[in-house]
Amino acid sequence: MRPLLVFQTDFTYMEGAVAAMYGVVKSVDPTIELIDATHEIPQYDTWSASFRLNQYMRFWPKGTIFVSVVDPGVGTKRRACVAKTKDGYYIVTPDNGTLTHIKATSGIAEVREIDESINRLKRDDNKAVSIFHGRDLFGYCAARLASGIISYEEVGEAYPVDEIVIHEITKGEVFDTYAKGIFEINDPNFGNLWTNITLDDFNKVFKHGDKIHTIIEHEGKVVFDEVIPYYPSFGMAKDKSVMIYNNELNNIALAEVVGNLCKNYNLGYGSDYIVTFRKVESE
Repeated sequence: MRPLLVFQTDFTYMEGAVAAMYGVVKSVDPTIELIDATHEIPQYDTWSASFRLNQYMRFWPKGTIFVSVVDPGVGTKRRACVAKTKDGYYIVTPDNGTLTHIKATSGIAEVREIDESINRLKRDDNKAVSIFHGRDLFGYCAARLASGIISYEEVGEAYPVDEIVIHEITKGEVFDTYAKGIFEINDPNFGNLWTNITLDDFNKVFKHGDKIHTIIEHEGKVVFDEVIPYYPSFGMAKDKSVMIYNNELNNIALAEVVGNLCKNYNLGYGSDYIVTFRKVESE
């Protein structure tokens, strides 16, 4: 079987970019199976692109080729690459921070810079386009790799894994009576917020059923200050109430039950959103 191609971009479906990219893939090999992960990555947000790859990649068959195109530096000297992970996947992407989480978790075994003289679409009008590498470079190269036209070694020259561009990843902290971290990302459809505090660490201090004093600060200002419960499931809390839970990645998260925490409480994510959980003393 040919490897699957799984795509994520910040293109949306509001115009023809996704269709053009997929047309190029099918022109290389009509038998390649294309799957959408998402085309709703926030504009230019390479952190989110990196996080989402790490969220879902491990659940796909080994050998799957992921194409991630969130590319604010398109047409510049930033590298276009194909990374091979230590657990047997391939990622075709600009080297601009998108490989951050996979490098830290799965690990990158090898990375190669795409040779544009071989693995770039040659257009009939012979006019180069510098602003659509998703179509002309990443999609085209991924299709050639998936179809077996080229081997991984024929993508281009390898370069040191240590040279991969990465974002800083911070870890939450736990102490005797409290835990502290940041909101790494949100669940955009439901408005939940996901922290960088692991479930294992959090459970050293707290247990399900606890009422926990939760303080959120944004740029040094307190924007949320409430005592809220810690439950394993949304159905254990009242609608429109705020609760703590562990998300699908087994990190601690916050939600407004049958609501939208981000929208209704005017909250967001990033290193400037600091959350502290403290034990509430028994009366």
